[in-house]
Amino acid sequence: MSSISAFDVLDWRRRVHALYARVRAAADPAQAHAEWVAGRDELVRTHPASPVPAERRSAFAGLRHAPYDSALRFVVAVDTEVEPHRLEVPTATDGVVPFELVGRLHLPLGDLDVWWLDSYGGGVFVPVKDALAGARTYGGGRYLLDTVKGADLGGSVAAGLVVDLNFVYNPSCAYDPAWTCPLAPPGNRLDVPLEAGELVPT
Repeated sequence: MSSISAFDVLDWRRRVHALYARVRAAADPAQAHAEWVAGRDELVRTHPASPVPAERRSAFAGLRHAPYDSALRFVVAVDTEVEPHRLEVPTATDGVVPFELVGRLHLPLGDLDVWWLDSYGGGVFVPVKDALAGARTYGGGRYLLDTVKGADLGGSVAAGLVVDLNFVYNPSCAYDPAWTCPLAPPGNRLDVPLEAGELVPT
């Protein structure tokens, strides 16, 4: 991780933002998902800012994804009637990262809290931890939305956010323990198995 330059990270973020822009522009969610899978796999396997350490990339077999399931795509209004709550997450790379609870998504599978990154840049953050965590999915949970880093599927607070659980992906710490990632708090845990999105790496 220490060998990653600021300009590597800049390029990574540009590519991630561009990838999600193509996802939002696509008419067919399944086709958008296929492009996202291919694009994210290429980035993680080859990019200098990949969370997979450079010495392990040549042997990295690529990401593992569940097939696309259209039943896991929703457009959901954000319920903003929530009690104020603040999380302060200590990390090894970014200091203490503060989040404010700004809403809740009511999904058929359960509720997910919506957080606002309360620091420079800001952004919506929705992690997910499901009943398969630690077995088929990453133990600390995965990320669905992290708009400050480009992971934004579209929609609006009033009309509804696009919440497509096929796009959940592993945080960087799933690939290298040198990273410290904000993990899913209690309000972002589903009691059901979510065999969707990015699965645990081999």
